[in-house]
Amino acid sequence: MSVKERLIDYARYETTSYEDNESCPSNPLIFELGKHLVEEMTRIGIQDAHMDEHAYVYGYIDGNTEGKTIGLISHMDTSSQASGHNVQPRVIENYDGKDIVLNENVITEVARFPELKNYVGKTLIVTDGNTLLGGDDKAGIAVAMEVAEYLIQHPEVPHGKVYFGFNPDEEIGRGADLFDLDYFKCDFAYTLDGSTPSEMEYENFNAAAAVVKVTGISTHPGSAKNAMINPINVAMEFHNNLPVAQRPEYTEGYEGFSHILDIQGNAETCTMKYILRDHDAKKLEEKKQLFRDIETMLNNRYPKGTVKVELRDQYRNMLEKFEGNSEPLDIVREAMKELGMNCTPVAIRGGTDGAQLTWRGLLCPNLGTGAHNYHGRHEYVVVEEMEEMVRLVLQILSKAVRQ
Repeated sequence: MSVKERLIDYARYETTSYEDNESCPSNPLIFELGKHLVEEMTRIGIQDAHMDEHAYVYGYIDGNTEGKTIGLISHMDTSSQASGHNVQPRVIENYDGKDIVLNENVITEVARFPELKNYVGKTLIVTDGNTLLGGDDKAGIAVAMEVAEYLIQHPEVPHGKVYFGFNPDEEIGRGADLFDLDYFKCDFAYTLDGSTPSEMEYENFNAAAAVVKVTGISTHPGSAKNAMINPINVAMEFHNNLPVAQRPEYTEGYEGFSHILDIQGNAETCTMKYILRDHDAKKLEEKKQLFRDIETMLNNRYPKGTVKVELRDQYRNMLEKFEGNSEPLDIVREAMKELGMNCTPVAIRGGTDGAQLTWRGLLCPNLGTGAHNYHGRHEYVVVEEMEEMVRLVLQILSKAVRQ
Protein backbone atom coordinates (compact mmCIF):
# COMPACT_ATOMS: atom_id res chain seq x y z
CA MET A 1 0.00 0.00 0.00
CA SER A 2 1.40 3.43 -0.94
CA VAL A 3 1.36 6.52 1.25
CA LYS A 4 -1.35 7.95 -1.04
CA GLU A 5 -3.52 4.85 -0.66
CA ARG A 6 -3.04 4.92 3.09
CA LEU A 7 -4.28 8.49 3.39
CA ILE A 8 -7.35 7.77 1.26
CA ASP A 9 -8.04 4.71 3.39
CA TYR A 10 -7.74 6.55 6.72
CA ALA A 11 -9.64 9.62 5.53
CA ARG A 12 -12.84 7.61 5.14
CA TYR A 13 -12.99 6.95 8.89
CA GLU A 14 -15.07 9.53 10.75
CA THR A 15 -12.96 10.77 13.66
CA THR A 16 -14.21 14.28 14.53
CA SER A 17 -13.32 15.21 18.11
CA TYR A 18 -15.80 17.11 20.30
CA GLU A 19 -14.70 19.51 23.03
CA ASP A 20 -18.01 19.32 24.90
CA ASN A 21 -17.58 15.60 25.52
CA GLU A 22 -15.31 15.08 28.53
CA SER A 23 -14.75 11.40 27.73
CA CYS A 24 -11.57 10.16 26.09
CA PRO A 25 -11.83 9.67 23.23
CA SER A 26 -14.34 12.45 22.76
CA ASN A 27 -15.82 10.54 19.82
CA PRO A 28 -16.12 6.75 20.18
CA LEU A 29 -15.88 6.38 16.40
CA ILE A 30 -12.14 7.00 16.80
CA PHE A 31 -11.90 3.46 18.16
CA GLU A 32 -12.73 2.19 14.66
CA LEU A 33 -9.72 3.85 13.07
CA GLY A 34 -7.58 2.77 16.01
CA LYS A 35 -8.61 -0.85 15.55
CA HIS A 36 -7.90 -0.59 11.83
CA LEU A 37 -4.42 0.80 12.50
CA VAL A 38 -3.58 -1.93 15.01
CA GLU A 39 -4.56 -4.56 12.44
CA GLU A 40 -2.40 -2.91 9.78
CA MET A 41 0.54 -2.45 12.17
CA THR A 42 0.37 -6.13 13.11
CA ARG A 43 0.15 -7.16 9.47
CA ILE A 44 3.24 -5.26 8.38
CA GLY A 45 5.25 -6.43 11.39
CA ILE A 46 5.24 -3.63 13.96
CA GLN A 47 5.82 -5.18 17.37
CA ASP A 48 3.39 -4.99 20.29
CA ALA A 49 0.79 -3.13 18.24
CA HIS A 50 -2.12 -2.39 20.56
CA MET A 51 -4.78 0.14 21.50
CA ASP A 52 -5.59 1.09 25.08
CA GLU A 53 -8.99 1.84 26.60
CA HIS A 54 -8.76 5.51 25.57
CA ALA A 55 -8.02 4.81 21.88
CA TYR A 56 -4.28 5.52 22.07
CA VAL A 57 -2.47 3.25 19.60
CA TYR A 58 1.13 2.15 20.20
CA GLY A 59 3.78 -0.14 18.78
CA TYR A 60 7.48 -0.24 18.00
CA ILE A 61 10.18 -1.63 15.73
CA ASP A 62 13.35 -2.87 17.40
CA GLY A 63 16.59 -1.25 16.33
CA ASN A 64 19.07 -3.19 14.23
CA THR A 65 22.05 -1.18 15.46
CA GLU A 66 23.01 1.17 18.27
CA GLY A 67 21.32 4.53 17.96
CA LYS A 68 18.84 6.91 19.48
CA THR A 69 15.38 5.63 20.32
CA ILE A 70 12.98 7.88 18.45
CA GLY A 71 9.20 8.20 18.49
CA LEU A 72 6.88 9.15 15.66
CA ILE A 73 3.52 10.59 16.72
CA SER A 74 0.39 11.60 14.78
CA HIS A 75 -3.21 12.16 15.84
CA MET A 76 -6.26 10.32 14.56
CA ASP A 77 -8.94 12.89 15.29
CA THR A 78 -10.06 15.69 12.98
CA SER A 79 -11.38 19.18 13.64
CA SER A 80 -15.04 19.84 14.32
CA GLN A 81 -14.85 23.10 12.35
CA ALA A 82 -15.99 21.20 9.26
CA SER A 83 -17.88 17.94 8.84
CA GLY A 84 -15.89 14.72 8.93
CA HIS A 85 -18.86 12.52 8.05
CA ASN A 86 -18.71 10.47 4.85
CA VAL A 87 -15.42 11.93 3.61
CA GLN A 88 -14.97 11.29 -0.11
CA PRO A 89 -11.33 11.87 -1.16
CA ARG A 90 -10.61 12.65 -4.81
CA VAL A 91 -7.24 12.42 -6.54
CA ILE A 92 -6.15 15.09 -9.03
CA GLU A 93 -3.26 13.89 -11.17
CA ASN A 94 -0.95 16.43 -12.81
CA TYR A 95 -2.66 19.49 -11.29
CA ASP A 96 -3.00 22.25 -13.92
CA GLY A 97 -2.75 25.27 -11.60
CA LYS A 98 -6.36 26.35 -12.09
CA ASP A 99 -9.29 26.69 -9.67
CA ILE A 100 -10.39 23.31 -8.32
CA VAL A 101 -14.13 22.66 -8.59
CA LEU A 102 -14.98 20.46 -5.61
CA ASN A 103 -18.70 20.56 -6.37
CA GLU A 104 -21.16 22.95 -7.98
CA ASN A 105 -21.21 25.15 -4.88
CA VAL A 106 -17.64 24.90 -3.56
CA ILE A 107 -14.59 25.97 -5.57
CA THR A 108 -11.02 26.16 -4.26
CA GLU A 109 -9.89 29.35 -5.94
CA VAL A 110 -6.23 30.01 -6.72
CA ALA A 111 -6.83 33.71 -6.02
CA ARG A 112 -7.78 32.84 -2.43
CA PHE A 113 -5.18 30.09 -2.02
CA PRO A 114 -2.23 31.27 -4.15
CA GLU A 115 0.14 28.64 -2.73
CA LEU A 116 -1.60 26.18 -5.08
CA LYS A 117 0.58 27.63 -7.83
CA ASN A 118 3.53 25.83 -6.21
CA TYR A 119 1.99 22.45 -7.05
CA VAL A 120 1.42 22.58 -10.79
CA GLY A 121 2.10 19.10 -12.16
CA LYS A 122 1.79 17.46 -8.75
CA THR A 123 -0.78 14.97 -7.48
CA LEU A 124 -3.31 16.43 -5.07
CA ILE A 125 -5.87 14.73 -2.85
CA VAL A 126 -8.95 16.90 -2.23
CA THR A 127 -12.49 16.50 -0.93
CA ASP A 128 -15.85 16.55 -2.69
CA GLY A 129 -16.52 19.94 -1.08
CA ASN A 130 -18.90 18.63 1.59
CA THR A 131 -16.36 17.80 4.30
CA LEU A 132 -12.81 18.38 5.37
CA LEU A 133 -10.27 15.83 4.12
CA GLY A 134 -8.58 14.87 7.38
CA GLY A 135 -5.02 15.25 6.16
CA ASP A 136 -4.62 16.88 9.57
CA ASP A 137 -3.41 14.50 10.73
CA LYS A 138 -4.09 11.33 8.77
CA ALA A 139 -1.37 12.38 6.33
CA GLY A 140 0.99 12.17 9.30
CA ILE A 141 -0.25 8.69 10.14
CA ALA A 142 0.21 7.63 6.51
CA VAL A 143 3.80 8.89 6.50
CA ALA A 144 4.61 7.11 9.76
CA MET A 145 3.10 3.83 8.57
CA GLU A 146 4.95 4.07 5.25
CA VAL A 147 8.21 4.58 7.17
CA ALA A 148 7.45 1.57 9.35
CA GLU A 149 6.74 -0.72 6.41
CA TYR A 150 9.89 0.43 4.60
CA LEU A 151 12.09 -0.27 7.64
CA ILE A 152 10.59 -3.74 8.07
CA GLN A 153 10.98 -4.59 4.38
CA HIS A 154 14.54 -3.22 4.23
CA PRO A 155 16.41 -4.65 7.23
CA GLU A 156 19.67 -3.42 5.70
CA VAL A 157 18.72 0.15 6.62
CA PRO A 158 20.38 0.94 9.98
CA HIS A 159 18.15 2.43 12.65
CA GLY A 160 17.65 2.47 16.38
CA LYS A 161 14.44 1.49 18.11
CA VAL A 162 11.43 3.37 16.72
CA TYR A 163 8.18 3.86 18.61
CA PHE A 164 4.87 4.74 16.95
CA GLY A 165 2.03 6.55 18.70
CA PHE A 166 -1.36 7.54 17.28
CA ASN A 167 -3.66 9.41 19.63
CA PRO A 168 -7.17 10.92 19.81
CA ASP A 169 -8.33 14.41 20.73
CA GLU A 170 -5.42 16.60 19.59
CA GLU A 171 -7.84 19.02 17.97
CA ILE A 172 -9.44 19.80 21.33
CA GLY A 173 -6.12 20.18 23.14
CA ARG A 174 -6.29 16.90 25.07
CA GLY A 175 -4.30 14.55 22.84
CA ALA A 176 -1.23 14.43 25.07
CA ASP A 177 -3.12 14.16 28.36
CA LEU A 178 -3.20 10.36 28.55
CA PHE A 179 -0.25 9.61 26.28
CA ASP A 180 1.65 6.76 27.99
CA LEU A 181 5.22 7.99 28.39
CA ASP A 182 6.02 5.04 30.65
CA TYR A 183 5.53 2.84 27.57
CA PHE A 184 6.80 5.31 24.98
CA LYS A 185 10.39 5.43 26.23
CA CYS A 186 12.25 7.49 23.64
CA ASP A 187 15.27 9.76 23.71
CA PHE A 188 13.07 12.21 21.82
CA ALA A 189 10.20 12.13 19.34
CA TYR A 190 8.67 14.00 16.42
CA THR A 191 5.05 14.81 15.81
CA LEU A 192 4.16 14.57 12.12
CA ASP A 193 1.49 17.26 12.14
CA GLY A 194 2.80 20.16 10.08
CA SER A 195 2.52 21.22 6.47
CA THR A 196 5.38 21.51 3.97
CA PRO A 197 8.36 19.12 4.33
CA SER A 198 10.96 21.89 4.69
CA GLU A 199 9.36 23.28 7.83
CA MET A 200 10.49 22.39 11.35
CA GLU A 201 8.47 23.70 14.28
CA TYR A 202 9.72 23.92 17.84
CA GLU A 203 8.03 27.13 18.89
CA ASN A 204 4.30 27.50 19.43
CA PHE A 205 1.63 29.64 21.01
CA ASN A 206 0.98 29.82 24.69
CA ALA A 207 -2.72 29.04 24.84
CA ALA A 208 -5.75 29.64 27.03
CA ALA A 209 -9.49 29.21 26.65
CA ALA A 210 -12.16 31.56 27.92
CA VAL A 211 -15.88 31.05 28.49
CA VAL A 212 -17.94 34.20 29.04
CA LYS A 213 -21.36 33.60 30.59
CA VAL A 214 -23.93 36.39 30.72
CA THR A 215 -27.08 36.15 32.83
CA GLY A 216 -29.84 38.60 31.94
CA ILE A 217 -33.29 39.53 33.14
CA SER A 218 -36.08 38.56 30.76
CA THR A 219 -39.31 40.57 30.72
CA HIS A 220 -42.05 41.22 28.20
CA PRO A 221 -40.59 43.69 25.67
CA GLY A 222 -43.69 45.82 25.93
CA SER A 223 -42.93 46.64 29.55
CA ALA A 224 -39.18 46.20 29.53
CA LYS A 225 -38.04 49.75 30.29
CA ASN A 226 -35.63 49.85 33.26
CA ALA A 227 -36.31 46.17 33.90
CA MET A 228 -34.94 44.04 31.06
CA ILE A 229 -31.26 43.13 30.77
CA ASN A 230 -30.76 41.48 27.40
CA PRO A 231 -27.81 39.08 27.80
CA ILE A 232 -27.14 39.04 24.06
CA ASN A 233 -26.65 42.80 24.08
CA VAL A 234 -24.34 42.54 27.10
CA ALA A 235 -22.38 39.80 25.35
CA MET A 236 -21.97 42.04 22.33
CA GLU A 237 -20.71 44.82 24.63
CA PHE A 238 -18.15 42.42 26.04
CA HIS A 239 -16.98 41.35 22.60
CA ASN A 240 -16.80 44.91 21.28
CA ASN A 241 -14.47 45.88 24.12
CA LEU A 242 -11.85 43.44 22.79
CA PRO A 243 -9.30 44.95 20.37
CA VAL A 244 -10.37 44.44 16.76
CA ALA A 245 -6.72 44.35 15.67
CA GLN A 246 -6.21 41.26 17.85
CA ARG A 247 -8.68 39.14 15.92
CA PRO A 248 -6.97 36.29 14.03
CA GLU A 249 -7.98 37.64 10.64
CA TYR A 250 -5.76 40.68 11.28
CA THR A 251 -2.71 38.91 12.75
CA GLU A 252 0.27 36.94 11.50
CA GLY A 253 3.75 35.81 12.55
CA TYR A 254 4.31 36.45 16.23
CA GLU A 255 1.12 38.49 16.69
CA GLY A 256 -1.27 36.90 19.16
CA PHE A 257 -5.05 36.98 19.10
CA SER A 258 -8.35 36.48 20.91
CA HIS A 259 -10.75 34.45 18.79
CA ILE A 260 -14.45 33.92 19.39
CA LEU A 261 -15.39 30.35 18.50
CA ASP A 262 -19.03 30.14 19.46
CA ILE A 263 -21.93 32.20 20.80
CA GLN A 264 -25.24 30.81 22.04
CA GLY A 265 -27.93 32.89 23.66
CA ASN A 266 -31.54 33.76 24.33
CA ALA A 267 -33.48 36.28 26.39
CA GLU A 268 -32.16 34.89 29.69
CA THR A 269 -28.59 33.72 29.11
CA CYS A 270 -25.78 34.01 26.58
CA THR A 271 -22.48 32.12 26.43
CA MET A 272 -19.42 32.92 24.32
CA LYS A 273 -16.37 30.70 23.88
CA TYR A 274 -12.94 32.10 23.03
CA ILE A 275 -9.40 30.93 22.52
CA LEU A 276 -6.50 33.22 23.48
CA ARG A 277 -3.07 32.81 21.88
CA ASP A 278 0.37 34.43 22.06
CA HIS A 279 3.96 33.23 21.68
CA ASP A 280 4.93 35.59 24.50
CA ALA A 281 3.67 34.27 27.85
CA LYS A 282 3.52 37.79 29.32
CA LYS A 283 1.34 39.03 26.46
CA LEU A 284 -1.02 36.07 26.92
CA GLU A 285 -1.41 37.04 30.57
CA GLU A 286 -2.28 40.56 29.43
CA LYS A 287 -5.00 39.17 27.16
CA LYS A 288 -6.40 37.13 30.04
CA GLN A 289 -6.35 40.18 32.31
CA LEU A 290 -8.31 42.19 29.71
CA PHE A 291 -11.08 39.59 29.91
CA ARG A 292 -11.16 40.02 33.70
CA ASP A 293 -11.16 43.81 33.38
CA ILE A 294 -14.10 43.80 30.97
CA GLU A 295 -15.94 41.44 33.33
CA THR A 296 -15.42 43.90 36.19
CA MET A 297 -16.48 46.89 34.09
CA LEU A 298 -19.73 45.27 32.96
CA ASN A 299 -20.57 43.98 36.43
CA ASN A 300 -20.23 47.57 37.67
CA ARG A 301 -22.59 48.72 34.93
CA TYR A 302 -25.12 45.92 35.42
CA PRO A 303 -26.12 43.90 38.52
CA LYS A 304 -23.21 42.08 40.12
CA GLY A 305 -22.77 38.61 38.63
CA THR A 306 -24.28 39.50 35.26
CA VAL A 307 -21.00 38.54 33.55
CA LYS A 308 -18.82 35.64 34.58
CA VAL A 309 -15.49 34.86 32.91
CA GLU A 310 -13.91 31.41 33.19
CA LEU A 311 -10.27 31.13 32.04
CA ARG A 312 -8.35 27.90 31.53
CA ASP A 313 -4.73 27.49 30.45
CA GLN A 314 -4.31 24.91 27.67
CA TYR A 315 -0.66 24.58 26.63
CA ARG A 316 2.66 26.42 26.70
CA ASN A 317 5.36 27.41 24.25
CA MET A 318 7.87 24.56 23.97
CA LEU A 319 10.71 26.81 22.77
CA GLU A 320 12.37 27.25 26.15
CA LYS A 321 12.64 23.48 26.60
CA PHE A 322 14.98 23.28 23.60
CA GLU A 323 17.46 25.73 25.07
CA GLY A 324 20.52 23.54 25.65
CA ASN A 325 18.66 20.52 24.21
CA SER A 326 19.04 21.04 20.47
CA GLU A 327 19.94 17.47 19.42
CA PRO A 328 16.52 16.56 17.90
CA LEU A 329 16.60 19.85 15.97
CA ASP A 330 20.21 19.44 14.82
CA ILE A 331 19.48 15.96 13.47
CA VAL A 332 16.60 17.31 11.37
CA ARG A 333 18.73 20.16 10.03
CA GLU A 334 21.48 17.75 9.01
CA ALA A 335 19.05 15.25 7.50
CA MET A 336 17.43 17.99 5.41
CA LYS A 337 20.84 19.24 4.30
CA GLU A 338 21.84 15.76 3.18
CA LEU A 339 18.65 15.54 1.11
CA GLY A 340 19.22 18.95 -0.46
CA MET A 341 16.35 20.56 1.45
CA ASN A 342 16.37 24.03 3.01
CA CYS A 343 15.31 23.80 6.65
CA THR A 344 12.79 26.51 7.51
CA PRO A 345 12.09 26.98 11.23
CA VAL A 346 8.49 28.11 11.70
CA ALA A 347 6.78 29.45 14.81
CA ILE A 348 3.53 27.53 15.00
CA ARG A 349 0.46 29.74 15.10
CA GLY A 350 -1.25 27.05 17.13
CA GLY A 351 -0.10 24.08 19.15
CA THR A 352 0.58 20.39 18.81
CA ASP A 353 0.63 17.38 21.06
CA GLY A 354 4.39 17.73 20.82
CA ALA A 355 4.28 21.00 22.76
CA GLN A 356 2.53 19.33 25.68
CA LEU A 357 4.68 16.21 25.48
CA THR A 358 7.77 18.42 25.51
CA TRP A 359 6.57 19.98 28.74
CA ARG A 360 5.92 16.48 30.09
CA GLY A 361 9.57 15.64 29.48
CA LEU A 362 9.67 14.17 25.96
CA LEU A 363 11.31 16.63 23.56
CA CYS A 364 9.04 16.59 20.53
CA PRO A 365 9.41 19.10 17.68
CA ASN A 366 6.91 19.06 14.83
CA LEU A 367 7.55 18.10 11.20
CA GLY A 368 5.49 18.41 8.03
CA THR A 369 3.05 16.03 6.34
CA GLY A 370 2.21 17.56 2.96
CA ALA A 371 -1.27 18.66 4.10
CA HIS A 372 -2.60 22.19 3.53
CA ASN A 373 -5.67 24.34 4.36
CA TYR A 374 -6.45 22.45 7.54
CA HIS A 375 -9.90 22.33 9.15
CA GLY A 376 -12.04 23.11 6.14
CA ARG A 377 -13.56 21.98 2.86
CA HIS A 378 -10.65 23.40 0.86
CA GLU A 379 -8.12 21.10 2.53
CA TYR A 380 -5.76 19.26 0.22
CA VAL A 381 -2.69 17.03 0.46
CA VAL A 382 0.23 16.97 -1.96
CA VAL A 383 1.19 13.33 -2.54
CA GLU A 384 4.75 14.18 -3.56
CA GLU A 385 5.24 16.05 -0.29
CA MET A 386 4.04 13.03 1.69
CA GLU A 387 6.57 10.93 -0.21
CA GLU A 388 9.26 13.51 0.52
CA MET A 389 8.38 13.32 4.21
CA VAL A 390 8.84 9.55 4.14
CA ARG A 391 12.36 10.04 2.76
CA LEU A 392 13.10 12.74 5.33
CA VAL A 393 11.97 10.64 8.31
CA LEU A 394 14.05 7.71 7.09
CA GLN A 395 17.04 10.05 6.80
CA ILE A 396 16.42 11.35 10.32
CA LEU A 397 16.40 7.80 11.70
CA SER A 398 19.61 7.02 9.82
CA LYS A 399 21.21 10.23 11.05
CA ALA A 400 20.26 9.39 14.63
CA VAL A 401 22.23 6.16 14.30
CA ARG A 402 25.30 7.94 12.92
CA GLN A 403 25.13 10.49 15.72
